Amino acid sequence: MSASTAGPAAIDLVCAFAVTRTPPDPAGLAAASGHEEGGPLRVLRAGGLCLVVQDVPAALFDESALAERLNRPADLERCARAHHRGVEAAAGRGPVVPLPMATLYRGDLTAARAVTARQPVLDTLLDRLRDRTEWAVKVHAAEAAPEASGAPATATDSDSGSGSGSGSGGRAYLSRVSARRREQRGAHGKALAEAEAVDAALRRHAVAATRHRPQSERLTGRRAPQLLNAAYLVADARRAEFTAALARFTAGGAYPAVRVDASGPWIPYSFARWDEDPRADPDQEVPS
Repeated sequence: MSASTAGPAAIDLVCAFAVTRTPPDPAGLAAASGHEEGGPLRVLRAGGLCLVVQDVPAALFDESALAERLNRPADLERCARAHHRGVEAAAGRGPVVPLPMATLYRGDLTAARAVTARQPVLDTLLDRLRDRTEWAVKVHAAEAAPEASGAPATATDSDSGSGSGSGSGGRAYLSRVSARRREQRGAHGKALAEAEAVDAALRRHAVAATRHRPQSERLTGRRAPQLLNAAYLVADARRAEFTAALARFTAGGAYPAVRVDASGPWIPYSFARWDEDPRADPDQEVPS
């Protein structure tokens, strides 16, 4: 999130959603909505680029008010959905560079200057993203099979024979625990290797790929750990081969130690960082 905060006397701020070269269809833009508290979406010219913006009240969108609202999950979700609607509206006629959620300026002039100052980078990004979409892929370890209904023997389960039963039973129990831990480590290593294999296979059909931090169990709702949280930039011309490769993994069976989930195509948020020079980030590029 980025913001140029307004002073106390400000009435409205300009919320910017995305940059494009070709302005969206006026009728489509008029039918779209951004933040429910703001005015209609509109196009702001900035040099040879177009910025889709919305006027929003400073009382709700200045730094302190926005920080308070975004700490509430329901408000955060509403802001994220509104931002995505604005980005989608900008993408009607060509590639877009989505801006970070809640990119705010004091007025049109400040917003236009910010875009103009970054025009070389934005032009590079728009060229890079033309006729390409993003696909999100998440790989989890397969859920462990339920243990047998019989509880594992404890050290006292063998205390019914000789006087040395307790000692031998304890050693057997510790041996079983150690074996189970080795099995779990082996299963985790196998799952990690399969997640890497999925990533390597998908990269062969993508223009670029990047990894996000794996999500916690609280966010995924799964007990099995997330091993890979990746995004792939895919050329429209290669979408069929990418999705065919993806289908082999999401159907299961190819790599039994993991479960693969995917979604797309999306506007390529993960590859449109306008605050970074894409020419200086070769690690994201997939060798051709």
